Order: sequence, then structure tokens, then C-alpha cells
Amino acid sequence: MRGIRGAITVERNDKEEIWQAAQELIAELLRTNDIAASDIGAAIFSVTEDLTAAFPTAGARRITGFDLVPLFDARQCAIEDSLPRCIRVLLLVNTDTAQSDIHHVYLREAAHLRPDLEG
Repeated sequence: MRGIRGAITVERNDKEEIWQAAQELIAELLRTNDIAASDIGAAIFSVTEDLTAAFPTAGARRITGFDLVPLFDARQCAIEDSLPRCIRVLLLVNTDTAQSDIHHVYLREAAHLRPDLEG
């Protein structure tokens, strides 16, 4: 089992925008790591405290195959000067892929969280 991380930001605290961002992030994690929903043991999402309009898991649940994936939502710690309007995810994936070959995905403003992965 491997952990695969990702994050994305949204412009507004809006239900559809949060759902669409969660879907975009998951789709990119699946594509980049060549995994399917059936490979995922669980997905843990967190949001910054300024996102209150929707659970990102409700958006992820719309993805084909995610009806069987255990999903969990949490709130990020409120840290001074942290990135606002950010959705993070940790996928626990059944894979034989080496940790060094896992591709973590950080989109939009969240790319600044991991400058080592940019480019």
C-alpha cells in the first residue's frame, strides 16, 4: 500500500466549485499514477476552515467507481498565513509501485505547497 498526496485550491466557497475541484484533483491523481478507483483502500480529504459550502467527498462520490471507496472529510488546522481555500487529499492505494515512482499532484495555487514538485 502507498499513500498518494494531492491538493487543489478553489476561488470561492461554493458547493459546485468545491465538488468540481475534488473531482479534478482525483481524476489527475488517477491518471498520473495509472490507478483505478478499485485500487484505492480509502481517501482522506481535508479543507481549510474557510471552505464551508460542501464536503469534497460529495464531489468525489460522483466519480465512476467511487461509490465503493471509503471517503472521509476533515478540517485542516488553522495555521496563520496558510494557503486559503485549499482542498487536500491522501489516497491509500493498493499498488506495487515503488514510493519513488508515485506522483503526488498539486494543482492551481496548491502547487506552491510543494515547489519541489513543480515543473
